[in-house]
Amino acid sequence: MDYDEMEAEEHQTTAAAPAKKEKGNYVSVHSSTFKDFLLKEELLRAIADCGFEHPSEVQHECIPQAILGGDIVCQAKSGMGKTAVFVLSTLHLLDTRGEASDSRKGPVVLVIAHTRELAFQIQREYDRFSKYFTAVKCQVVYGGTPILQDEQTVAGKPQVLVGTPGRLLALIRTGKLDLSSVKHFVLDECDQLLEKVDMRGDVQEIFKKTPHQKQVLMFTATLPVEIRAICRKFMKNPVEVFVDDDTKLTLHGLQQYFVKLNESEKNRKLVGLMDSLEFNQLIIFVKSVDRCKALNALLIREGFPSIAIHSKMEQKDRIKNYSEFKTFQKRILVSTDLFGRGMDIERVNIVINYDMPDKSVANSDAIDVAGASDSYLHRVARAGRFGTKGLAISFVSTAQDAEVLNKVQSRFEVEIPELPANLDKNLYMEAK
Repeated sequence: MDYDEMEAEEHQTTAAAPAKKEKGNYVSVHSSTFKDFLLKEELLRAIADCGFEHPSEVQHECIPQAILGGDIVCQAKSGMGKTAVFVLSTLHLLDTRGEASDSRKGPVVLVIAHTRELAFQIQREYDRFSKYFTAVKCQVVYGGTPILQDEQTVAGKPQVLVGTPGRLLALIRTGKLDLSSVKHFVLDECDQLLEKVDMRGDVQEIFKKTPHQKQVLMFTATLPVEIRAICRKFMKNPVEVFVDDDTKLTLHGLQQYFVKLNESEKNRKLVGLMDSLEFNQLIIFVKSVDRCKALNALLIREGFPSIAIHSKMEQKDRIKNYSEFKTFQKRILVSTDLFGRGMDIERVNIVINYDMPDKSVANSDAIDVAGASDSYLHRVARAGRFGTKGLAISFVSTAQDAEVLNKVQSRFEVEIPELPANLDKNLYMEAK
């Protein structure tokens, strides 16, 4: 099974209090700076180039533990800098001078992600923080590209390899990828990788190809109790970090509203909102690939320079559109839940649920309301990231939509009012 084609759907039962933001930097409740972690000078220079000085709470808790080489499982809300924890820690632990390619058979750091876009994003983060390590190579492999290209990539024996389960397993089974040199095994969004039995089986098969002695690091925004038990089976006496592990929707700075309307009124309402609201970047979530294509085409006809991302696109087009949105070349994105998890786009300040999540129960026409409320949480968390302001608007057109909205309000102890006729932009736009 090619898991790279799967649309990512989030399942979160907890949320963490977001780190505060001041002049673009994380401000922790602690007084430490990244220098206090005694990271390599090359890393501190790269961190300074990014404008970061103070670590977030999750970075403060995890980085010291990670650089000691122990296993860690960490759950914290999206936008708290979990990716930087394992990127900085593994780069610090690399023997950047003595780890010559002829002394090892493959990567030293292996990172597994559940979607291609997330794998691509992680690899870019490694590039960003390893810029002053002249001998460190970080590469990414995923489905949707010619496997010969990835065979050539792994033949170069990069120190850091990021990949999706399907492509990594294909390279292992053909003998092109040797994992006998792996010292650091990382699962990002580990609940997504371990929740489904078949995907978990692939991760286990990959895991068995790595040495018995290694560091295992797992990170996620959500970690149900049953998945925590599975995580522990991969680890040895792990440090467990659960930042503000509760069930409240603590997305400070995010304004949430709903609009009650008929299905036939959605397009006109959406265009009206896009004309009247001020936004840096906007994500519009729909429930299917066909609706994603159709809505994106409509917006383009209406003069909005939107782009789309969904699971049926050619891989080169998905990455191209992701890169354009990430680098602010495009400001409007129409997406399925493929973009709902793990994607960090700092300029997004508005999310519109054109379709409410309607995750179905397996082998049934019924709706998994709890699962749909999970998806809602992580969709809207794309806005107002890193403690900034944001706006989420949900279209409610059916009884099932209303049921999901009610579940969100009761489960996460938040009141979501109807969208007022006039909305003060200062509620959702950062002061310039």
